[in-house]
Amino acid sequence: MSQRYNDGMATRRKVLGDAHVDRAEARKTAFDATFQTMITEGAWGTLWSDPTISLRERSMLTLALLAAAGNFEEIPMHVRATRNTGASPGDIMQAFLHVAVYAGVPKANHAIKLAKATLAEMEGETT
Repeated sequence: MSQRYNDGMATRRKVLGDAHVDRAEARKTAFDATFQTMITEGAWGTLWSDPTISLRERSMLTLALLAAAGNFEEIPMHVRATRNTGASPGDIMQAFLHVAVYAGVPKANHAIKLAKATLAEMEGETT
């Protein structure tokens, strides 16, 4: 694999955690392997691995963009990732307040509902 892939996998593990990445890798098939490589190199190896902004800031941006675009399915995963990126519940709320103003209250409302449930689950989990 390329250095970008290796960097991406390291960052992906740092942000999402080994257990999450191990589960995703176990589900990878020949059908989606090329896509998974592209995501690991592009999203994780290029974007998330760039030191220009912090992982905390990337978490906030990612959550806001997911909500603004209506891609709600990945919000719980990225809320969970804040354990590893340093984004606080207050940071998450600030991201969604921006969504409300710039992309719409219904999108922010749904994202907040998902984040609230995920944060409550996280409180009940042992770390």
